[in-house]
Amino acid sequence: MFLEKELFSSIIENTPLISIDLVIKNSENKILLGKRVNKPAKNSWFVPGGRIYKDESIQQAFQRITKDEIGKTYDISNAHFKGIYQHFYDDNVFNDNFSTHYIVLGFELVIKEELSLGTIQHEKYKWFTQDELLNSEDVYSYVKDYFKKEKGIKND
Repeated sequence: MFLEKELFSSIIENTPLISIDLVIKNSENKILLGKRVNKPAKNSWFVPGGRIYKDESIQQAFQRITKDEIGKTYDISNAHFKGIYQHFYDDNVFNDNFSTHYIVLGFELVIKEELSLGTIQHEKYKWFTQDELLNSEDVYSYVKDYFKKEKGIKND
C-alpha cells in the first residue's frame, strides 16, 4: 500500500508508525543485515523489516515483509517474538524537517535456505556474528538492542 508522499509525510510527522523488524539468523547463527539506502538510518547496517499497513493483520504483514525483504514468504508461527521496541529518529524518509517514531515488533527467524534479497531498502547484505554487530560502529544502535539483553548489556 503506497500512500501519496504528502499524506505519508503528514502521517510520519504526526503519528508513530508500527513496524516489524526481522532478526534473520542462518544455520551458523549469523545475523543478516543490510546497508540502508533510505532515511532514517541511511548508510547504516540494519535488519530487514517494514511497516504494517492499515487494515493488515500482523500475520499478513509478517508474510508480506518476509516476501518483500528476503524473497520468501514465512509464517509468523515460524518466528520467535523478541519483544516491542521503540525507535526514534531525527529525520524521516523525505527530509530532515521532522522526526520519525516507530513502534517495532521484533521477530527472530532462523532460515536454512538461500534468500533472494531485495534492494529497495538495502544496497548490499552481510552476515554478522553477534559479537561483530555489537562491536561495529556501522551497525545502527537499535539493531544492537536486539542482542544486548542476551549478552547481559544494558540498553542506553
